[in-house]
Amino acid sequence: MIKIKGNLFIKGTIILIIGGLITKIISMFIKIVLARLIGTEGMGIYMLISPTFTLLMAVASLGFPVAISKLVAEDTKNNKNLVFSILPISLVINLTIMLLLFFLGNYISSNLLNEPRSYYALLCIGFVLPFISISSILRGYFFGKQNMLPHVISNVTEDVIRLICLIIGIPIFIKSGIEYAVAFVVLTNVISELTSIFVLFFFLPKHFKITKKDLTPHKNNIKEVFNIGIPTTMSRLIGSIGFFFEPIILTYCLIKNGYTNNYIVNEYGIINGFIMPLILIPSFFTMAISQALIPNISKSYSKGHKKYVWNKIKLAIFLSLLIGVPATIIFEIIPEIPMKFIYNTTAGIEYIKILAPLCLFHYIQAPLTASLQAMGKAKEAMNGTLIGTIIRIISLFIFCNLHIGLWALIWSSVLNMIVVTIHQYIHVKKSLK
Repeated sequence: MIKIKGNLFIKGTIILIIGGLITKIISMFIKIVLARLIGTEGMGIYMLISPTFTLLMAVASLGFPVAISKLVAEDTKNNKNLVFSILPISLVINLTIMLLLFFLGNYISSNLLNEPRSYYALLCIGFVLPFISISSILRGYFFGKQNMLPHVISNVTEDVIRLICLIIGIPIFIKSGIEYAVAFVVLTNVISELTSIFVLFFFLPKHFKITKKDLTPHKNNIKEVFNIGIPTTMSRLIGSIGFFFEPIILTYCLIKNGYTNNYIVNEYGIINGFIMPLILIPSFFTMAISQALIPNISKSYSKGHKKYVWNKIKLAIFLSLLIGVPATIIFEIIPEIPMKFIYNTTAGIEYIKILAPLCLFHYIQAPLTASLQAMGKAKEAMNGTLIGTIIRIISLFIFCNLHIGLWALIWSSVLNMIVVTIHQYIHVKKSLK
């Protein structure tokens, strides 16, 4: 049985890596299109609203995809009822967020982000979230079945559609102003996620039938999903809250210390729009491995196969570093080549040389966190994120007042990665004693 599960893990990982490679290439083209069509200023505005986007996605999904993946993998429930019990709750949460953005969008853009041009993009986030939530729940179902192909096909299709929309739409909307172009960039997610949902439905088995029993919400199913989903969400939420406060702390402290808003927007756009996506390119392998790990470990850990689980975790870490280390060497030796090729700029190369080797902690962190969630230790994973976020926020505030510019963001990010990775490793080892 373990051999079969191992084969499923390797097969799922390979499918996700191949799919991840394709989507990463398409995403690279998306980044090129964005960088060249909306420029550094547009990227800066987009990066300012990204933490808010990430935070709201965490709230909207409420950890449902991970919970559904784990419960479907254990195969002790009515899997269809799991999905249909959660969908109405998810939609209510999304509608609530939409209303909050409608009333608070202006305040967030003008008073918190200090960038009024981000207002329309913030409003557009509300329209995007329901589609992201539905597609992520459906992906969770397929992950639980250890069927990774629907996820890969839907992701590739989604990114292709988004790329086409951006190429066609940005030149039209940018004529009205950079704020409208950035809002359109956010809004393209509606079309791409809708495409993804249709693809996922296409992969449902031909004999797949939905009965009245499947559609009737089951309290026990909802309770179990929440028991897993809430700690998972809290983990993401804590990280997202830290990410949300990041540009607020940066703009407040740096402006107070004499830096101009233009400098902050441009440098922040370079770091989060160019540098971080570049050096985290190998993370698509890591995420693929982590996604394949969850259903595999959930089933094995529930049956007491702890040695098997640890071997799979070690394999996941090894595979992550197998990709991460060569990429890090390239970014250290010749960073200007990938920067010039992808973004047609060499701005921010000095940041790469510091961040690249330290991002190896990030590649190790993802499979460790996924393993904790799969073993039902989502609270431990959440605690790691909480500790890392607190350290990140405090250190960011301190570094911002040391007059080192955006290096404050770099060093606070490094501290966060190191602390969280060490914490997750310690608790994975404890769980497998």
